[in-house]
Amino acid sequence: MGASCCGNERRFEGLSPDYKRRLWRIIVINAVMFLIEMGAGALAGSRALQADALDFLGDTFTYGMSLAVIGSALRVRSWAALIKGVSLTLIGLWVLAATAYYVLVLGTPRAEVMGVVGFLALVANLASVLILMRFKEGDANVRSVWLCSRNDALGNIAVMLAAVGVWLTATRWPDLVVAAIMAGVFMTSSLQILRQAISELRASEASA
Repeated sequence: MGASCCGNERRFEGLSPDYKRRLWRIIVINAVMFLIEMGAGALAGSRALQADALDFLGDTFTYGMSLAVIGSALRVRSWAALIKGVSLTLIGLWVLAATAYYVLVLGTPRAEVMGVVGFLALVANLASVLILMRFKEGDANVRSVWLCSRNDALGNIAVMLAAVGVWLTATRWPDLVVAAIMAGVFMTSSLQILRQAISELRASEASA
């Protein structure tokens, strides 16, 4: 699942017109789904939906930044990946804090809204995964794009499971548990991105 550890192997850097076109497609998909899910999350009172909406927003900026630094020096691309890794960490921490806060708030999410929007988001994320399937390996910049897309698909499967759990139990706990798990996924992916970005940054400094 991880990128190659071989320091001498040249990783794909995104220098492909086809890759850039694919990035533009998923930028649009993620921006639209952020607006849809954030509104639906507020309507349904679902922390899992709102957490997933934030993931869409983070990915929109991630893909935009990835597109902007394609063709730049390794040092620039590594710093961009570092920024994206830190942003994923902050999103994960925010979701954990929000989940802890809403444990104390009364109200059960609307399972039907969670299910419908979760399915729509899953379709959007699977489309993004298929669009990027050919480009899941590369430098930290490219790798971060793939990890974010994969997380989106996994996150929406989790949201749908949360909707089923809320419907079966008539409580908010499945929603909160899923939101916490998604926060953990953000944190794990951010560590992978940061580790590879730091390694590439050191390599660029050594070559300089």
